[in-house]
Amino acid sequence: MDAIYQRGRANAADVRAALPDAPGYSAVRALLAILVNKGFLKIERDGPRYAYIPTRPRGEAGRSAIRRIVDTFFEGSLDNAVTALLDSRSGKLTDAETGRLKALIDQARKSGR
Repeated sequence: MDAIYQRGRANAADVRAALPDAPGYSAVRALLAILVNKGFLKIERDGPRYAYIPTRPRGEAGRSAIRRIVDTFFEGSLDNAVTALLDSRSGKLTDAETGRLKALIDQARKSGR
């Protein structure tokens, strides 16, 4: 998905070229077909090839993925997910990061989220 989001649209060869230790061409095509079937990508004919295009903007897709991760791995607990993220960091939060997180929490409280 990252390779496609970076380009806006890509064919299977573009995606394969962007992957480190890329699998074979047919494996990439199979993965793209799965993403199409799941609704993450759509296909357009581009001459003799097919171009794959994201169905949702990157930010929207990212928020949806985060929700699924929180539900799947953290039993729906945002607190547990954030704790895991903070525990996995190798360094401390900067003052700017701490301030930004506090502001986001305050904003979420005010809006009732």
